[in-house]
Amino acid sequence: MKCPKCKSPDLHPTKMDQGLSAMGCNECEGVFVSLLYYRDWAERFGIAAGTENMPAEEVQVEAAENTHAAMGCPKCSRIMTKYRISSGHDNRLDLCTNCDEAWLDKGEWSLLKSLNLGSKMPAVFTEQWQRQVRKQVTEETRRQRFVDVLGEETVKEADSIRQWLSDSPQRIQILQYLNYE
Repeated sequence: MKCPKCKSPDLHPTKMDQGLSAMGCNECEGVFVSLLYYRDWAERFGIAAGTENMPAEEVQVEAAENTHAAMGCPKCSRIMTKYRISSGHDNRLDLCTNCDEAWLDKGEWSLLKSLNLGSKMPAVFTEQWQRQVRKQVTEETRRQRFVDVLGEETVKEADSIRQWLSDSPQRIQILQYLNYE
């Protein structure tokens, strides 16, 4: 199998974590992992591997690379689908839905562990996860537009009013009062 990112080097057996084997590239340091092997590892070693209960700042995270171009699966050559990890990170994991195998660029495994997703990687590939990420990105973009127009302090004040209003048992009546002209 050839590296889907570098195209020419052969992938070789490597370990992503204790008990988790994958195929890696010596040049770009990406890894191709079978989700079948991954799920077995997560059941046997996931939480015991030591990073799941550790605060994020204690996990060593290197700069995670991100391949933006579409990649072909090293096994079947079909185009792999990209799945965004979180709203706070632009990194996307590549999944071959035909082979049920994932490509992680250099540093993305460390990133997953730092986000406490080391034993929950398949969740990233679900529609529910991706919908939540899109919702968060939309909300962050919307908020930033208001910050650009109104300024950070005004938006912070509006956020505190919004929180106060959502906590109020008379929320509906207050909104009716505010909307009355």
